[in-house]
Amino acid sequence: MQTRTRDRALEELYRRAVAAREEFPTALPPYRTLPQPLVASGFERGAKLNVDLFFDFLRSGITPTEDDTREIVEIAVGRVRDGEPLEEVLGRYRAGAEHIWQRLRDAASTTERELLADAALPLLHYVTVVTTRIATAYVQRVHDPRWELLERRRTIADALLTGHDPIEWADEPAIAVPDAFLVAVFRLSSARIADTSELRHRIEAIPGVFLRLDSGGWTALLPLQPGDDGTATAGSLASRLPMLPSGQTAQIVSRANPPAPFWVGVSMARTRAEVPEVFAEARLLAELGRCLDRPQVVCRRADLMFEYTVAAGGSARAGLAAVLAPLDTQPLLAETLEVFVDTGFNQLATARLLNIHRNTVTYRLARVHELTGLDPHRPTDAMTLSAARIARRLESASFAP
Repeated sequence: MQTRTRDRALEELYRRAVAAREEFPTALPPYRTLPQPLVASGFERGAKLNVDLFFDFLRSGITPTEDDTREIVEIAVGRVRDGEPLEEVLGRYRAGAEHIWQRLRDAASTTERELLADAALPLLHYVTVVTTRIATAYVQRVHDPRWELLERRRTIADALLTGHDPIEWADEPAIAVPDAFLVAVFRLSSARIADTSELRHRIEAIPGVFLRLDSGGWTALLPLQPGDDGTATAGSLASRLPMLPSGQTAQIVSRANPPAPFWVGVSMARTRAEVPEVFAEARLLAELGRCLDRPQVVCRRADLMFEYTVAAGGSARAGLAAVLAPLDTQPLLAETLEVFVDTGFNQLATARLLNIHRNTVTYRLARVHELTGLDPHRPTDAMTLSAARIARRLESASFAP
């Protein structure tokens, strides 16, 4: 193959590889099960570095040096440190290479297919070099006492959250495991956050915390001091978290302010045996915060009793959500009902916020009654509409406690 023809074909393959790389978050199972901010902060950066470095290797034939792969290795080892199994981190290289390779083969011309055939062995060499360096770095890190401590504490967290005896699971029984915990489940928003490590470091810095990464963010077990009903520990946790912009209230979220970057559901376990049940409650609360775009990042059951009841309804949620289906083609009516509920069923406040006459609000609410069969002015119907509104938002946001 002539050099100029090869170079053009290589650049075209690189362009399509970049496009295939962008499909990772939705196309590959390891990415679909992780929160988008984590994907953006680590995996997408790693994927970009790998594609660029591999094509540089194809062009030059020179194996990447350890300095060349240093950032790639640090990203991968960081994922293991967060709690991902090493085999999953390394397996992502195989899955990613297969995905890109298949995309390139499907659209390749005859010339490009020849180039791909020649690139098969270099690809195998590249993946082997990178995964070997990641595995080597991991082995070196696990002998670090701080790393070992994190691993042991993560093992204890897994035991507590699954209802097992943490002492039996722990390699080092000298780690103190208290009887009572505040269980805090963090859920990250769908917004693309540049780096989530600061938030994780804030949580890790809490004395005595047991922390683990999960599919939506993190779960932290914070020891409760004698006499603390969870209020003091929850307050201490809140003081360590980044603050939201001022001016937002629980009832009305200002559209001028950005959404919260994360939410944390908190619930208290008085004994170790209660941890799994309390963990489920905290997950549900954190998901409520995420799905409802709640302005307060700390979500307690006492503050979300009505929403919690709707969310815990299971199969009934879909039926409730369907109550508002007649408004799907009536955005003005849906918006008016939304604001009416948010303002505590106050027509004057609704008219003011929507910049319309009060009579217009009355007319629109009458139309809501006509289409749904539920009168927003009747207490029982208003409760049903409020529950349906919550259920609709949970369903549309893929509520998954």
